[in-house]
Amino acid sequence: MSTKRRSYEAGHKRKYLVVIDDTEECDRAVYWAAKRAGRTKSQIVMLRLIDPGDRNQQWLGVADLMKAEQTEEANAALDKFAARIKKIAHVTPERVIREGEPAEEIVKLIDEDADIGILVLAAGTGKEGPGPLVTAVCKTSGSFPIPVAIVPGHLGDEDLEAMA
Repeated sequence: MSTKRRSYEAGHKRKYLVVIDDTEECDRAVYWAAKRAGRTKSQIVMLRLIDPGDRNQQWLGVADLMKAEQTEEANAALDKFAARIKKIAHVTPERVIREGEPAEEIVKLIDEDADIGILVLAAGTGKEGPGPLVTAVCKTSGSFPIPVAIVPGHLGDEDLEAMA
């Protein structure tokens, strides 16, 4: 059972959840979410997922170094997109870094934050399909806890602005 959404109750504000990754289309999701947040006086939560890797006890020192590197890379990516969001919508986004399986961590975050009302993803434009995250979320869309906005990765700023 998912958490009741509270974004329209007193003291709450609707939040758009955007997953920050290294794909080209990620910027399309960020741009659309920023435009929507600006127009609807909402907030944005940026989620960056890092790979838990193999936490084998024998290689714990190496695993810790790898996690530190991934966390540093995650913060750099969040810094970049936070600046972009602030420029587009004059909104300072929340930042979350999680370690684990993407779809599972997204649902956990949505359950923990009752103000998150929409998950925004961008679909890839390659022959491989829309991307693993979009595919995973679509498979569970019938039971997903909130609406999902899938932004076509090929749309430009002007197109997205008109739709936001």
